[in-house]
Amino acid sequence: MKAYFIRRLLLVPVTLIGITLLVFAIVRLAPGGPVEQSLQRLMGGDGESKRSQAEEGFSLTASQVLEIEEGYGLHKGVMRAYFEWLGVLPRDIELSGKEFPAGEDEVEIPIPGSVRVAKVWKNAGGEVGLGSDDGELEGWKVRIVSPEEQTKRWENYVDDFEMPTPPEPRAVIYKPAFDGLLQGSLGYSWKYQDSVWKMILQRMPVSLFFGGIAMVLIYAICLPLGVIKAIRHRTWLDNFSSLMVFGGYAIPGYALGALLVVYLAAQLRWFALGGFVSDNFESLSLGGKIADLAYHGTLPLICYIIGSFAMMTMMMKNNLMDNLAADYVRTAIAKGTGFRKAVFRHAFRNSIIPIATTFGGNLMLIVAGSVLIERVFDINGFGLLSFNAILEFDQPVIMGVLFVSALLMLLGNVVSDLCVALVDPRVSYK
Repeated sequence: MKAYFIRRLLLVPVTLIGITLLVFAIVRLAPGGPVEQSLQRLMGGDGESKRSQAEEGFSLTASQVLEIEEGYGLHKGVMRAYFEWLGVLPRDIELSGKEFPAGEDEVEIPIPGSVRVAKVWKNAGGEVGLGSDDGELEGWKVRIVSPEEQTKRWENYVDDFEMPTPPEPRAVIYKPAFDGLLQGSLGYSWKYQDSVWKMILQRMPVSLFFGGIAMVLIYAICLPLGVIKAIRHRTWLDNFSSLMVFGGYAIPGYALGALLVVYLAAQLRWFALGGFVSDNFESLSLGGKIADLAYHGTLPLICYIIGSFAMMTMMMKNNLMDNLAADYVRTAIAKGTGFRKAVFRHAFRNSIIPIATTFGGNLMLIVAGSVLIERVFDINGFGLLSFNAILEFDQPVIMGVLFVSALLMLLGNVVSDLCVALVDPRVSYK
């Protein structure tokens, strides 16, 4: 068994690379990215604005397009950019560029984060030099972007009118460093310029609060309810509880959330309209904090658990009924074992084996939360972070959220196998 779980854990990094590479390529190649959005704002919002600006002599140089592209780190190919995100190859942690003046072989480029100026020169033989009047530029390198490459990048983004002036060679100074996933970095948000790890960790407690409590409530209520329904099959209690759990299953959590917000929060004022805690939460006493969490968290918790009740309850009921009808339970009762002991000592343990397989998968749900429920209640959790990242095309945040979610999903599958092995002694995984 130990060898099996070691193999499963060794497969986690390989699977993670496949998942992140696929999504990274899709995000990079999808149209409407940050460069296109920036150019739209720069050139005008629609086609009429573009045409009118072009007719009035509006000019967008290739250097401007490259500056926007380099600012988002999109000036490299998909595979090179992915390996930089992964931390296998160094990325440009600082970068600045400028075109050579027409007919000249030297250009001065301001160094980011300082008052110093770098001098870049080239000669007819293709040699390039980098220096400064006030000392060496430690860690800085230079590359030249040819006019042909600039034209190609221009055509990737601007296809409505021709380039107004042919570009000159462009010198780019950059400082490379390994700063990726293997170094513990997920990059910085394009929109908020904040660390992706910091953004995730700030929102993790919110999703852990709702997901953890929801998971405890689901197992604590559904397992006993499933046992009662199996024992009281076809009684009024079984029929009434089935009606309630399937009614809850039929109502989407976000739709129920909208109704609860309108009637219980807005009209009756029993609960908060949204948010995780009140503005004065830190100044409250311990009892006040608990009451404030209940005031804000009751409605979202109801929406979190309402859809899971039917599946977990009916799974427990059906599994237990199958085991109660099995020969080994009838034999145990025939030998004098009491019905209660036969249920809980023999049938119950075998009935929770299929449920044990779902335990690991819930690890991801605990952290990931529900995008739509957090949206309805304006809860700034992990789910809402991923939702906003997709809307804003914030690639570093998208990849960070994907990495955490995929890692929890893969580890959850391993945990599920472990739970099955602990519950079912027949499973050896040899």
